[in-house]
Amino acid sequence: SIPATLIESELFGHEKGAFTGATTTKEGLLESAQGGTIFLDEIGELPLATQAKLLRAIESREVRRIGAVRSATIDVRFIAATNRDLPTEVAAKRFRHDLYFRLDGITLLIPPLRERTARLPMLATRFLEQACTARGRGTMQLEPDVFAALQAYDWPGNVRELKAVIERALLLARGNQIGVRHLAFSPRVN
Repeated sequence: SIPATLIESELFGHEKGAFTGATTTKEGLLESAQGGTIFLDEIGELPLATQAKLLRAIESREVRRIGAVRSATIDVRFIAATNRDLPTEVAAKRFRHDLYFRLDGITLLIPPLRERTARLPMLATRFLEQACTARGRGTMQLEPDVFAALQAYDWPGNVRELKAVIERALLLARGNQIGVRHLAFSPRVN
């Protein structure tokens, strides 16, 4: 979610005066994760130039802030996620093959929600509990026909869409029951 123009500064940091607007020295996310784990969500969206710098940081275990003359050593574990098919992106030269192989230590493929419909009742119930707590609402129940409606839908937006549907239903419902009439599925986005 970081704009492409700021991604390098966010990941690697910058020195005061390194560019217009750099009024202070800023430690980057890689450096601030020292001794821990950094989660790179949607790694497939990372610009190619930044991919090269990230690869160097992973391999050398060092980062250099923008405008710095010295590198800082990092001890960080990397976890990356994407909804893109990275081998296809590598073949199309939109993702660096060397970074792909460096990140591909252990791969977990999580099937889309439409292939895990047995989990829908548990997830929907959990999302409803979380939404009720966040909004200070008392306990609410999902009517039995809600589960059938949820399982009939194909979930193009995956788990995030399910969460949004449940939160929207909570806002629409009066009383302590959520029924099919409260479900509003998003139009299909292609």
